[in-house]
Amino acid sequence: MSAPAPAATYGTSTKTTLTALNSTILYVLAYLLVNGLHQFSTVAMAQRLSIPGVWRLSAIRFRISDPEWWRSAVLAVYGVGPAVCAVVGVGAALWFWKRERGKRGLRKLLLVWVAFHACNHVLGAMVGDTFTESGFWYVPSWLFLAGNIPNILVAVLCGLLQMVAGYFAAVGFLQTHDSITLMQYQHRRTLIGATILVPWVAGSGVLALLKLPDLSPNEQLHFLTMGLLLLPLALACSNELFEFTVKAPQKTQLASGWLALLLLLALGWWLALGGGGQSF
Repeated sequence: MSAPAPAATYGTSTKTTLTALNSTILYVLAYLLVNGLHQFSTVAMAQRLSIPGVWRLSAIRFRISDPEWWRSAVLAVYGVGPAVCAVVGVGAALWFWKRERGKRGLRKLLLVWVAFHACNHVLGAMVGDTFTESGFWYVPSWLFLAGNIPNILVAVLCGLLQMVAGYFAAVGFLQTHDSITLMQYQHRRTLIGATILVPWVAGSGVLALLKLPDLSPNEQLHFLTMGLLLLPLALACSNELFEFTVKAPQKTQLASGWLALLLLLALGWWLALGGGGQSF
């Protein structure tokens, strides 16, 4: 009577490993997509305003001195990326909620990670960039022109909003998983570790390696500020009794197609922006 127990344990362990791996793959893929849109829109706006620079793996460096900037240019160049991310994040969240959450497969999880990364590129970026007084921090700084106190208040507000967003996203996030076993409340801690904590830590590590040796302090802080969303999300998921999934869930297996897409995108990213980057 005791023979089936090891098989069940092994099955749960295998599902957990594959779920963690798939979640990490989609975490990194979503980040590259959102971060790429952020940087592309920034470069496009700079080109439109005839501001030269270099687009590198982890940052965009502008080739004009501080006195050459003007107010509208600062607001446009440093604000367009977060604005695009805000639109993408809302769009991904609505797409997931309206069309994907009741379907099987991993596309719904990708949409949620896109929404989360987009949120972090707006709210989390404001928190992280305030520490370095660069990046998105320039927008409130040049908008208010009233010293650093308003900028800090904006950063605190953004941090709080990111935490609230993470906490109230729990039910939606739980609906991205097809595994009947892991969705059971008794396995909630395992699910949280495999689908939230592992992707955050391992995914950030993979992204950091991809950006070396050009990894910027701002981007490192953005990896950390993602915790303002994911830790409240993990807390809310641990307290949420929701444990249902789709009627015909997809079998837990390696997301080989998404992995291939990630590898191609990462390779293209590195080949295009590695070395000295791309001048514009």
